[in-house]
Amino acid sequence: MRILLSNDDGIHAPGLAVLETIARALSDDIWVVAPAEEQSGAGRSLTLSRPLRVRRFDERRFAVSGTPTDAVLMALTELMPAKPDLILSGVNRGANLAEDVMYSGTVAAAMEGAMAGIPSIALSQRYAATGMGDEVSFATAESWGERVLRPLIDARWTPGTVINVNFPPIDPEAVQGVRVVRQGMRDYGRARLEPRTDPRGFPYYWLSLGRTEHALVPGTDLAAVADGYVTVTPLHLDLTHDASLQALANAYL
Repeated sequence: MRILLSNDDGIHAPGLAVLETIARALSDDIWVVAPAEEQSGAGRSLTLSRPLRVRRFDERRFAVSGTPTDAVLMALTELMPAKPDLILSGVNRGANLAEDVMYSGTVAAAMEGAMAGIPSIALSQRYAATGMGDEVSFATAESWGERVLRPLIDARWTPGTVINVNFPPIDPEAVQGVRVVRQGMRDYGRARLEPRTDPRGFPYYWLSLGRTEHALVPGTDLAAVADGYVTVTPLHLDLTHDASLQALANAYL
């Protein structure tokens, strides 16, 4: 099995090294094509206004000066001799739960693979309340990664489906198991803009995502991770809300 690895935290991210360890338990044909720098929050964006550059580290490891979507596109069209059998994206530093999937470059890399008809899985490690940045522990992802992936590889997927996996911020031994759940939704309002002033007196802003209170609806990724489970959520590339089609069509009669 040929596996392509990518992410949104960049080619040198600790989570990518963890993902490679997990992937090598599944195959010895591993390719790595990831952004040269961190691209968190890049979503499905493409680089259209500047050229893409590629740095080769060895025969199967490359960095791309663009977004996660750029990296996967480059891998599939230019760098790999044949399409991979599986794409793994991550392990992201921080969770990709609920509406995070709309912004996530980690999920976006997997979506690009799904668009090409390749089974693709995004993996993220939620950090504890006291740990952010380089303090994130990937121990749970490393311990549970292979156990979560093997059943997914053997399962039959609906075409156009992306699998989103999140590991809870607890010790591996404390994990309750794996739950297949739907995407949750938080209350809107996590975004915070912190105004500052540069040395020349001009204003600028830092965007941050604060923690908000939200209802933990049973059966969602938010609730399951909070209960100590690894979550598996199937996402689909078709965003059409079928239930609204007829109602909107009736508005034009």
